[in-house]
Amino acid sequence: MTRTTPTRTAFRGLPRARLLAVLPLAGVLAACQSPLDYDLRGQLGAFNTAGAAQSATANRPSPDARGLITYPSYQVAVAQRGDTVSDVAARIGLPPQEVARFNGMESSDKMRQGEVLALPRRAPDSLPAGAGSSPGSVDIASLAGQAIDTAPLTSPNPGSVTTTSIQPVPDPQPAKVQRGPEPVRHKVKRGETAYTISRLYQVPVKSLAEWNGLGSDFAVREGQFLLIPLKEERAPELAPAAAPVAVTEPGAGSETPVPPSASRPLPEEKVEPAAVKPAAETLPTPELPKPSRASSAAMAYPVQGKIIKTYAKGRNDGIDIAAAAGAPVTAAEAGTVAAITKDSNNVPIVVIRHSQKLLTVYQNVGNITVNKGDSVVRGQRIASLRSGDDAYVHFEVRDGFESIDPLSYLN
Repeated sequence: MTRTTPTRTAFRGLPRARLLAVLPLAGVLAACQSPLDYDLRGQLGAFNTAGAAQSATANRPSPDARGLITYPSYQVAVAQRGDTVSDVAARIGLPPQEVARFNGMESSDKMRQGEVLALPRRAPDSLPAGAGSSPGSVDIASLAGQAIDTAPLTSPNPGSVTTTSIQPVPDPQPAKVQRGPEPVRHKVKRGETAYTISRLYQVPVKSLAEWNGLGSDFAVREGQFLLIPLKEERAPELAPAAAPVAVTEPGAGSETPVPPSASRPLPEEKVEPAAVKPAAETLPTPELPKPSRASSAAMAYPVQGKIIKTYAKGRNDGIDIAAAAGAPVTAAEAGTVAAITKDSNNVPIVVIRHSQKLLTVYQNVGNITVNKGDSVVRGQRIASLRSGDDAYVHFEVRDGFESIDPLSYLN
């Protein structure tokens, strides 16, 4: 849009003192004719968007002794002062290269105190003695899992006799899982900043930095995982106590009003019964039209029901469709069953491959009727909706690892 500015002719003939007073006002009016950039990055706060996200956020949970914060679906590790990525990985029992690659870093990179690292998988509940004590040592716990912790103790020489009793190894204590809602884990893409991410989730950028241990410049890197702060739950306001109700003794209440018919009784009337309504005529059953041809949409709805949650990239990568419990869940398009697995809550998931990269995902289902490797056709029943409040299917369409709005294929 072309920006118009006052010309010199508009101010010709004005005294110098008055001209100096008018010029700042003219500059403000000229700036108002173009869109204002409200993101002033910590400068003059007259138009700062922080006012739109003033909802208070809760504090980040405290990590355990190894620096782990555990949620039902994932874990993160919090760095200490002077840590590198290798130090954090050794402390939690995961390979440094794997942790660094998952976070878009190098294993030798220095970290800030309180900085968060996302974990590619769950860390072992306990480490064997000496694990991670020296750089470059083999992380046996990550290779053998918990087999070492659960293996029976054996004597190095069965024929020898020793007076020292072997103390049983205590069972490893599982990581404490945080209660309440689980924070969204956002992966930074090229071009994103802490400010754009805070506006996306409507949280203060300061809270975003405190939760993730960002520096004073709020810098983020591509591939970094950020925890989105949770909104602070306010206690419900208590309703004012009701006024006490006065209770009177029996017989001492208000007087019963005299009915209108007490003074003059109603005259006797002979009421004729209402005419019997004739039975409704039996109408002929209308002839229903024949069903039309199959929809021309690229895919069919997996369940005929109501959409209770829409697609929101990064927060909900599909749509949730609710229907009656036990309703059939059908294949949206012909393809091959690529996987049948379960999520962290042990709820089944069915994945169907339709081309080299196009996949559909059916989550929160039960009574699966297909097997991995089966070929299915459009509309074929593959599962059923679960019972109770879980009678819905979470349906996703993915082009490789990238989620797509399913409605673009269904409508």
